Amino acid sequence: MPTAVATAKVLIGGEWRDSDAESIFEPENPATGEKLGREFPMSRWSDCDRALSAAVEAAHQLEQISSEKIAAFLDAYAAELEANAAAIVQAAHEETALPISPRLKDVELPRTTDQLRQAAAAARQGTWRRVTIDRQRNLASCFAPIGPVVVFGPNNFPFAFNGVSGGDFAAAIAAGNPVIAKAHPLHAYTSQLMAEAAAKALLGSGLPAATVQMIYKVNHDTGTRLVSDPRIGAVGFTGSKGAGLKLKHAADEAGKPIYLEMSSLNPVIFLPEGLKENTQKWAKELADSCTAGSGQFCTRPNLALLIASDVTETFLQELTGAFNSREPHALLSATTLNQLHESIEALQAAGAAVVTGGRNLPGSGYRYASTLLRVPGKTFLSAPHRLQREAFGNEVMAIVAANEAELLQVLEQLEGNLTGCFYSSALGADDALYARLAPVLRRRVGRLLNDKMPTGVAVSPAMNHGGPYPATGHPGFTAVGIPASIARFTALHCYDNVRPDRLPAFLRGE
Repeated sequence: MPTAVATAKVLIGGEWRDSDAESIFEPENPATGEKLGREFPMSRWSDCDRALSAAVEAAHQLEQISSEKIAAFLDAYAAELEANAAAIVQAAHEETALPISPRLKDVELPRTTDQLRQAAAAARQGTWRRVTIDRQRNLASCFAPIGPVVVFGPNNFPFAFNGVSGGDFAAAIAAGNPVIAKAHPLHAYTSQLMAEAAAKALLGSGLPAATVQMIYKVNHDTGTRLVSDPRIGAVGFTGSKGAGLKLKHAADEAGKPIYLEMSSLNPVIFLPEGLKENTQKWAKELADSCTAGSGQFCTRPNLALLIASDVTETFLQELTGAFNSREPHALLSATTLNQLHESIEALQAAGAAVVTGGRNLPGSGYRYASTLLRVPGKTFLSAPHRLQREAFGNEVMAIVAANEAELLQVLEQLEGNLTGCFYSSALGADDALYARLAPVLRRRVGRLLNDKMPTGVAVSPAMNHGGPYPATGHPGFTAVGIPASIARFTALHCYDNVRPDRLPAFLRGE
């Protein structure tokens, strides 16, 4: 095991400084369960207080800085990440056990740099401002930076949703806000390397040094105090429903906007005629989606909905075989493993039966058998809330409805989700049933798919990575898709009879 090194410093006010730490933690390699020999601080409130004060000053300075300079920083940061890709990818691999290739090196890091460059382009174009002018009444309005933004990154995407590099970060910076990143402790060293790249990109950019700040970990009380501080403009959070709702309560009491991505079951409905045509193919696609990255995706299907038939039984047998034939990858942590098992036990207690899996796997690291649960539609309808518990990992629960009417009832009981998908006959044999079911699902999901697993989230202006509660805290916003995602970190400014020379340059047509 590596020898422990000096405790890492936090990035506050443009300097790497010793933390006022209440404790020290060491990340583990989830593939082995061993400590990685790197120490990181859990910050006391004093670290947050200093970062907030620096962020307020940076916000004032950013108001006077051109969008071109902000865009140039985002481009430079993307280039720094690429220049240091080998070290960053290796660190993330050690801290998450996610494969270097293709996941980290070939998919997630390029996605992250592309996201930063799309944010740079949006900053230059300025369409996110949505300028509106009423010359007859001498009124003008536009969206403007909201002020310091705190970003809480999740455990499952060390690059693309990281507090110091991901989509929330890129959107907040593009609008001209400074960011205080709360890194996820499970990939603290990865976050440190990325913050070092950001700090290097800031040098000579013309942006204030406190445009990007980072702390590694805080306790629950400090976290709720942070999101409710008067100096905060807004908060972006990706993580568990439990943690998200605690932060939301604190932010709401303080009148601070907080944008949450929390929990999603991502139902996939397999319609009967298409299932007859594609039994093996669709079983493989579902297995691929549920086991990729050990199922640790916010858009991985937790629910498969079917109508009872002999073909459905064959489909579930194929799915069972696919699960049993694949060696599960390591989960992100011991906590992830324990929570997955607890969720599966809770689903069983609510009436679901384990078809395969449902157990920890022996050996080193944190691995869990790929799990298929099954519940009749009637049982689901008797306890819909208890049976919509997210099991974060390589698991899926099949709801087998007795008939079309019962399937419709099941859909009507679904909570809000990021995604929902229909698989149906390419020959049109399911079209009438689809027409009855789709409007019901449409109201319960942010992104509706046809004949495609929901796991991938393209970085596109047309993407919606949001949805009704409890998937997010507000169905009108997206965490992916620039420029739409920028709107979360803006405030609407109106100018009424303001003299032309006192208006912002972009409202004067300059």
